[in-house]
Amino acid sequence: MIKFEKLPYPILIAAHIILTLFVIVLPVILKVYFLVAIAYFILRVIASKDKNQEVILACAYLVTLEVFLRMNSALFFYELMKYLLIVFMVIGITMRGFSLKSISYVIYLLLLIPSIVIAAQYIPLGESLRKAIAFNLSGPVSLGIAAIYCYQRHITITRFEEILKIAILPVVMLTTYLFLVTPDIRDVVTNTASNFATSGGYGPNQVATVLGIGMFIAFVRFLRIKNLTINIIDIVLLLGFTYRAWVTFSRGGVYTAFLMILSVVITLFLLKRSEFKFSFVPKLVVIAVGLLMAWGFTSLVTNGMIDKRYANQDAAGRAKSDLTTGRSALISIELEAFIENPVVGVGAGQVKYYRAQRDGIVAASHNETSRLLSEHGSIGIFSILLLIFVPLFYRLFDRGNIYFYAFLIFWFATINHSAMRIAAPSFFYGLALLQVVKPKKKPKQKAQPQIST
Repeated sequence: MIKFEKLPYPILIAAHIILTLFVIVLPVILKVYFLVAIAYFILRVIASKDKNQEVILACAYLVTLEVFLRMNSALFFYELMKYLLIVFMVIGITMRGFSLKSISYVIYLLLLIPSIVIAAQYIPLGESLRKAIAFNLSGPVSLGIAAIYCYQRHITITRFEEILKIAILPVVMLTTYLFLVTPDIRDVVTNTASNFATSGGYGPNQVATVLGIGMFIAFVRFLRIKNLTINIIDIVLLLGFTYRAWVTFSRGGVYTAFLMILSVVITLFLLKRSEFKFSFVPKLVVIAVGLLMAWGFTSLVTNGMIDKRYANQDAAGRAKSDLTTGRSALISIELEAFIENPVVGVGAGQVKYYRAQRDGIVAASHNETSRLLSEHGSIGIFSILLLIFVPLFYRLFDRGNIYFYAFLIFWFATINHSAMRIAAPSFFYGLALLQVVKPKKKPKQKAQPQIST
């Protein structure tokens, strides 16, 4: 079976750009491609018995494809990608087992059960308990399963780089699509609010989050790979991803990407030799100059609105009173629900109804932390502390994963500005728990003695 991660990088990029062109002309192609991709990865996992982290490869590609699929109505139901993540991880666990030290995440999954019991008692008449629980717990459950699969699982740095190489390809598709189908930026940017038109008609928050993933991967590839052609491709991709993320006017994904990048730079400077540190400098200068030029261009095409957005100003240049763009009101209501129900919370999926009854606000939470508190009570506090401190404790004994802090930052920042609406936070949390090792050196073969004739 063809292993497409082994194909040359420029060919993979070009193939995904061409595929995007076909999708624009005939959108049904994306649904067919999605089904083919699922079948392809399942066959690879089964054929290899997941001996080379085929499960992680499959999830990396599918998870970063999720928003593009949603944007084009190619997902068969909203939460499908989280279920696929669970299915692939369970297949991997069945085939390759898991570390007994991941028991913390088994406990984490068990801690979700009380909220289901509470929800069953208070679900409003006419509402579906199954849908409420599935929507709100599919994210936490997928995170727990991904963590159990990934915890202390060995992966070589070479294989890790291949997985990141594959993960960037769907972001290339998304970005190509945005450049080709969205209106002229000058025509649709009239204020400093998040912009659906520049986000392909889909949620700017989710689009910016995936573009942020692309920004991070393009950056680390540019920094670590010593190949001029590949470097040119990656710097172009980095600037393209960044520009499209900026013009969504959604800041969460952009801030998260820059925090991830900063964490990797600090990690590499602390861990690597001095000459390796020095080799970073020219590339960092190139990136800095490129980003400054991209910002200037973005400011020009948005008539300065992007500058006001990141200065937290409205279109008239007046400072906005609420930096969180309305999220703080939702969080405060969720904290009130926690105070009123501090032990086990209001139940899975029930804070939406609590909010509607109390203030007439019907809106989904943007913050997974406050949702855990309101719906799970004190159990939610223990859950979030477990998710934070288990990986940090693990890091004390294994520092081989140079992307550890970046992935943990992505998870925590994303769930606090976009909750767990997409599967990416669950998956990248799992990646932080991998045990990255150096490839085994092949033993040198001894020269065979020649026999004279």
